[in-house]
Amino acid sequence: MTTTADQTIAALRSGHDALAAFVGKLGPDDLVRPSGASEWQVSQVLSHLGSGAEINLAVLRAARAGEPAPGGDFNTTVWARWDAMPPAEHADGFLEANERLVEAYEALDPTARADLRIDLGFLPEPVDVATATRMRLNEFALHRWDVEVGFDPAATVSADAVPLLLDQVGAMLAWTGRTDVLAGRRAVLAVRLHDPVRTYGLRLGERLELTDAPDRPDGELLAPAEAWLRLTVGRLSPRYTPEDVRVTGPVSLDELRGVFPGF
Repeated sequence: MTTTADQTIAALRSGHDALAAFVGKLGPDDLVRPSGASEWQVSQVLSHLGSGAEINLAVLRAARAGEPAPGGDFNTTVWARWDAMPPAEHADGFLEANERLVEAYEALDPTARADLRIDLGFLPEPVDVATATRMRLNEFALHRWDVEVGFDPAATVSADAVPLLLDQVGAMLAWTGRTDVLAGRRAVLAVRLHDPVRTYGLRLGERLELTDAPDRPDGELLAPAEAWLRLTVGRLSPRYTPEDVRVTGPVSLDELRGVFPGF
């Protein structure tokens, strides 16, 4: 039986191979182009993915060895080293570091994929391989989009990643959303997605909450599932919004963009 961990590791492999092929064709000028991440050029996105791969690999190796996860000083040292690299080294370093991480995930046997617990260092307790790899896939897939959209405004989040990431949106809303922009207004929207089909409720008020589909919503958000993912992390500006995204009811699409400004 194929597990969530299996599916997520497979998506990390296909995503790495696709992005590696894309990055391999980039020249020096391409690496300093603006990316979909508003404050980063393409090479800086690759630096972020590369340093994250290095940190995730160290955390995975510690878990497999039964040792504590590296401390915060380790992360700071890794980030500083990557920040000091020139753009070409960002690209080359990403290719090497992310390949090593994906290979390490692929090397986990079925028992480890089911039973290993990984201390990521920022959660209350260690998580299983499915959760750890899905968090990495969330980071990887969205930053892959950041790179690719710098060259193609119609780029989308990879189709094999989207179904695996949808179910964790609700847990991320406390990190990614703001309610103050609504000035005290409350509403419940039906969120109707396609590719794949999903239906949720989005409760807007003192806090943000993703619920089951509401019986009597105040309005609707209709969108491709990948566009919904990008909206929740501040990556659905007008330039990058598909034509079939629609919002009806008391909250506009621009206001939802304000609710989800990104990191």
